[in-house]
Amino acid sequence: MTGYSGSGKTTLAYELERRLHEEGILTKVLDGDVLRQGINKGLGFSTEDRTENIRRTAELAKHLVSCGVVVICSLITPTNQLRLMAENIIGQQHFILYHISTPLDVCEKRDVKGHYAKARSGELKEFTGISNPFETPINAIYSIDTSKLSVKESVVMMFDDISPLLVI
Repeated sequence: MTGYSGSGKTTLAYELERRLHEEGILTKVLDGDVLRQGINKGLGFSTEDRTENIRRTAELAKHLVSCGVVVICSLITPTNQLRLMAENIIGQQHFILYHISTPLDVCEKRDVKGHYAKARSGELKEFTGISNPFETPINAIYSIDTSKLSVKESVVMMFDDISPLLVI
């Protein structure tokens, strides 16, 4: 899943994980914020650091997938080039992209960390959607706007889409 900060990626990822667990499917969420506290600690938001963040996450996802785990990645992946890199690492047969397309103004209103205000004031540099661009994904299966769809509706859409691909 990709989208702006505050778009609902993490909420949807953990709810989809819960739904898959109910069906007996082994899953793991790889959330960008959590990864930046551990395996991706020390990486900033420069182009080089963001690329390394996505590369490391994709490598971890590839290894988990090879063990039969359904991996749900919740990351701000701002460019199609980075998404393609992740797809190439993980493998096209195991890669499904969902664009959480919640409008930027809604994401800003949801911002509990104050990142958007800091980015707009210039205090936070290289922030996706403000000082750094976000390219609309060209290979997303769905665009899900969480300002229009509930968490439940969004998760049902994703679950119904991927469940035929899984052994349930």
